[in-house]
Amino acid sequence: MHYHRLGRTDLEVSRICLGTMTWGEQNSEAEAHQQLDYALQAGINFVDAAELYPVPPRAETQGRTEAYIGSWLKARKCRDKIVLASKVAGPAARTQHIRPNLKLDRANIEAAIETSLRRLQTDYLDLYQLHWPDRPANYFGQLGYTHHEDEAPVPIEETLRTIEDLVQAGKVRYIGISNETPWGTMEYLRLAEQLNLPRIESIQNPYSLLNRTFEIGLAEISHRESVGLLAYSPMAFGMLSGKYAGNARPAGARLTLWSYFDRYSNPQAVAATEAYVNLAREYEISPAQMALAFVNSRPFLTSTIVGATTMEQLKENIESDSVELSAEVLDEIEVIHKQHPNPSP
Repeated sequence: MHYHRLGRTDLEVSRICLGTMTWGEQNSEAEAHQQLDYALQAGINFVDAAELYPVPPRAETQGRTEAYIGSWLKARKCRDKIVLASKVAGPAARTQHIRPNLKLDRANIEAAIETSLRRLQTDYLDLYQLHWPDRPANYFGQLGYTHHEDEAPVPIEETLRTIEDLVQAGKVRYIGISNETPWGTMEYLRLAEQLNLPRIESIQNPYSLLNRTFEIGLAEISHRESVGLLAYSPMAFGMLSGKYAGNARPAGARLTLWSYFDRYSNPQAVAATEAYVNLAREYEISPAQMALAFVNSRPFLTSTIVGATTMEQLKENIESDSVELSAEVLDEIEVIHKQHPNPSP
C-alpha cells in the first residue's frame, strides 16, 4: 500500500481510503465490520464517513454509518491505527431531517461534532470536513455558476472560528473541505493565513475518468497550496466497472435501486464509459482497476475513496493500488478524454 502525506500535517494516509456511505443502507453492521477488518489488514489506515450517511439520506437510517464504525472501534480497540474522517452536513432540502435550519454556523457544527463523536465512540476526529458549501455554488453535478443576490450564507470566518475552538478542545485534529470551488478553496486559505485560523489540509471532490473537472481550476491549487484531493466517486457510481454496460441493471446495484443517481448515465457518459471499458479489456486490465489506477496516479491526489457492497468488489478496488498503467494505456486514455471531455460534471 502506498501512503501520502495529508496536506502539511504529519499524518501519512493510505492512497486507498475506505469509503463507508453504503453502510446502514446496502450493507449491514456485520458487513461493515468485515470490510473494516479486511481493509486494515490490507494496509488501509484511512476511513471516511459523514453524519449524513448512509446514502441516500433518510431520517430512518441517518447516522448508522458512523454507529457501525463506532461499534467496530469499540470491539477492535484500534483507534490509534486509523486516520478517521467525517463530515458536517451543509444546508440542503434533503438534509432537514438531521437538524432544522441546517447551516455551517457555530450551533450546527457544535451539535454535529458531539453527535458524530458519540456515534463513533471516540473523543476526536483526525479530519473533520465541511461536506458542501453553505452558499449556493456549482457542485453536485452543476457545471455553471449562477449568482444569487439574495443569498445569506454563514461567513466562512464564522465556520473557521468554530472549527478553531474544536481543535483547541482536542475534538478535531485537522480540517478539510468537500464539494468546493476554486474560489471557496482560496477563501478558506486566505482567511486561515490572515486571521491565524485552522488551515484546510484536503479537498474531497469528485474525480474520475468521466469527471476531470477538478483539473481545470483546483489541481493547481492542490499543488501550490498542499491541499491534496480526496477523490470520491472514482468509478462514477460504478459505471466505469462496466457492470451497467448495455443498460444492464444488476440486482442490488445503486443505479438499479435508485434511479436518481443518474449523473453519469447520460448518452455522452455512456459512450465514454464504453470506450474506457473496451480499452481496459484490450489491455487485459480490470475496467474497475484501470479506472482506479488512473485516479491513483494523479500527482495532485492524496487518497482515492473506494466503496463496495461486496467483499469481492472491495478486494478488487484495494488491489488497484498495485496496478501501474503503462504509458501506452495513459496515452489512449487521453485520446478518449479528448473525444469525450468531461461527459458528466
